[in-house]
Amino acid sequence: MGRAHKQKARDKNKAKLPQVPKNLKSDGIDVEYSSELADQADLEAQERSNTAKQRAKTKR
Repeated sequence: MGRAHKQKARDKNKAKLPQVPKNLKSDGIDVEYSSELADQADLEAQERSNTAKQRAKTKR
């Protein structure tokens, strides 16, 4: 009997890893926004975000 007789557990974990369907993956953006509860800082941040998105679109 060789040394590797009981050391075959290296690749066992690959079969147990979960596979998440693409439709269940999120893009990381899960922020609730309420315009009634927004203060001036929120409005400025939203405006900066919109201008950054427009700049990113024009660079493509």
